[in-house]
Amino acid sequence: MYCKKKCIAMLLAGGQGSRLYALTERTAKPAVGFGEKYKIIDFPLSNCVHSGIDTVGVLTQYQPLALNEYIGNGAPWDLDRVRGGLSVLPPYQGKKHSDWYKGTANAIYQNIDFIKQYDSDYVIILSGDHIYKMDYAEMLAYHEQKQAVCTVATIEVPIEEASRFGICNTRPDGSIYEFEEKPKEPKNNQASMGIYIFNTDVLIRYLEADEADENSSNDFGKNVIPALLDAKERLFAYSFSGYWKDVGTIASLWEANMDLLGESPALDLNDYSFRIFSRNFARPPQSIGPKAVLKNSLISEGCHINGTVENSILSGGVVVEEGAVIRDAVIMEDVHVGKNARISYAIVDGEAVIEEGATVGSMRGSKSKIVVIPKGEIVKKGEKVK
Repeated sequence: MYCKKKCIAMLLAGGQGSRLYALTERTAKPAVGFGEKYKIIDFPLSNCVHSGIDTVGVLTQYQPLALNEYIGNGAPWDLDRVRGGLSVLPPYQGKKHSDWYKGTANAIYQNIDFIKQYDSDYVIILSGDHIYKMDYAEMLAYHEQKQAVCTVATIEVPIEEASRFGICNTRPDGSIYEFEEKPKEPKNNQASMGIYIFNTDVLIRYLEADEADENSSNDFGKNVIPALLDAKERLFAYSFSGYWKDVGTIASLWEANMDLLGESPALDLNDYSFRIFSRNFARPPQSIGPKAVLKNSLISEGCHINGTVENSILSGGVVVEEGAVIRDAVIMEDVHVGKNARISYAIVDGEAVIEEGATVGSMRGSKSKIVVIPKGEIVKKGEKVK
């Protein structure tokens, strides 16, 4: 059935997330927990809903079970549509060949038929491992105003960190004349956010050319964007000034969680004008015991707190027994913290058990060394993990 769309989204959610180590050993990075009741993928999906984009292809690959189960048919994000909605797009075997997604561009190339069936004017390419709120409709309006064939969302980063990103060098009108992928000596700090809007016909043409190039690594930043520049196509940078964090490392994931705390948090999840939607598992209310001490923390549903929790994030179903102390930590779902246990500067993954008197992390630790306890791990009574 013919179904014309102005803009559809392709969400790259198949990354292994190797820099998150134990957190992604059995889980795709976009399905990693965040902010006591969310998953990382909730952010780009919610952004799509707020931006009026009702057709989203989610490209999965690495350890997709938890991610597929979580997103389901897209109902929590109002993406359970008859025409469009959310579609999970894993690698598949065709008549001529079958391949894992070899790169970001190849992943989109393998799903060109999905794009064509909606006859969209534009395609927005998104990443599934960033934390941010963004109205893509404003970026699309900018793209149309500039009569661009491709627009790259950019954000200013500290110049000392610019070499970790793709850097857009632009003219005063915002047009891009050079794109440097992780340059050793960056010329500016205007970093690509990994968000691209393409005219659909241009995207398909360049993806097909990239796939035909045997020497290509099939990546947007390394291959497709430079090819557009070499052809003198109209590329523009869209400057974004809100909160954005690439949570690809343990330290950055911990920092992003800490950014939710305080009276004026760097990332405000209580803004009802731009809510982040998630799957609700309908846990019972929190239970806060008479001896519990809570300071500057987020505590989700179903938690039972009888110890001390300071400057921390606790997901649903966490039990903190009497005498236990948790400081500067991120605790995922259904973790059990025993009596007199100590946790600090750590991320404890779901269903782990920290037994009585055990110590995880150091009370004198720092964000440069965040201890990670894997999913389901048991830290024995009196044991110390640093």
